[in-house]
Amino acid sequence: MSKNLKIFLIVIGIILLIAVFSFSWIVGEYNKVIAMDENVKGKWAQVENQLKRRYDLIPNLVETVKGYAKHEKELFENIAQARTKYFQSDTVKGQIESSNQLEGALSRLLLLRETYPELKANQSFLKLQDSLEGTENRISVERKRYNEAVQMLNTYIRTLFGRFFASLASVSSAEYYEIPEAEKEAPKVKF
Repeated sequence: MSKNLKIFLIVIGIILLIAVFSFSWIVGEYNKVIAMDENVKGKWAQVENQLKRRYDLIPNLVETVKGYAKHEKELFENIAQARTKYFQSDTVKGQIESSNQLEGALSRLLLLRETYPELKANQSFLKLQDSLEGTENRISVERKRYNEAVQMLNTYIRTLFGRFFASLASVSSAEYYEIPEAEKEAPKVKF
């Protein structure tokens, strides 16, 4: 074999090796952004599962409290509106907003037990309250997991190569599940 042929084969081998490595890297990064996007969607589905559980508990809790707090009509209407708004929303952002609105109304609803001693002793109310508080804790955990997945995806998308692969895969940044400033304060019930 001539020296030129050996050099030619070595160069072709190096080029093929670089091409295989590059192709593997491109496929890996493309798959990575797809997996991150699916992870965010999966985490949001878990948040939705817990929100659905909350929304299923609310009518029972409201009916129990209604018997004791008949003049709290505005509070019950706010809860019903937030619940309806959640199910009508077709975006994550809209669902987050309606969920946050409902959290404030639920806090006020649960504070009513301090005003109505007979409600505080009602076993149905106490069971529903415990179930709702457990659900709120689950929502908090799932919201944290969702936000962590969003952070990973959004961070990756902001990198130089991440932006390229995200646009190639038609993946965009995701919305964080944030609590509005007004909701961060403890609710006050006034009569």
